[in-house]
Amino acid sequence: MLMVRHVILRNVVTTDPKTPIKAAIKTLHKKHIGSLVITDSDHKCIGIFTERDVLRVVAQGVNLDTPIEEAMTSNVTTIGEEASLEEARRLIVTHAVRHLPVVNSQGELVGLLSVRKLLDEFFGLQSSKYC
Repeated sequence: MLMVRHVILRNVVTTDPKTPIKAAIKTLHKKHIGSLVITDSDHKCIGIFTERDVLRVVAQGVNLDTPIEEAMTSNVTTIGEEASLEEARRLIVTHAVRHLPVVNSQGELVGLLSVRKLLDEFFGLQSSKYC
């Protein structure tokens, strides 16, 4: 059975909660990725900042010097690395997300599952090494 651990991106781009929004947006653009995972000092996922969040903060006129912790999605849906791809599919559909941070049994970030990566895997595409 194909598990989440078989298809995750392991080089997840992360940032500190105090990073300014402007710097986060530059990172998304420079690395051509759709999300940044915000982690604490224990490497636990405390938030995610996605392209959708960029649109929201720009549309709302949020000061781009504001720390990312004030603009990130903090109620993050995560998945365990031992979960099945069916469970991942259910979470993606239920929560309408495109990025699922993957955690180990201690709750530490170990990877990222993205819809783009799944499409790459199943259709043989090579859109990006990061998503």
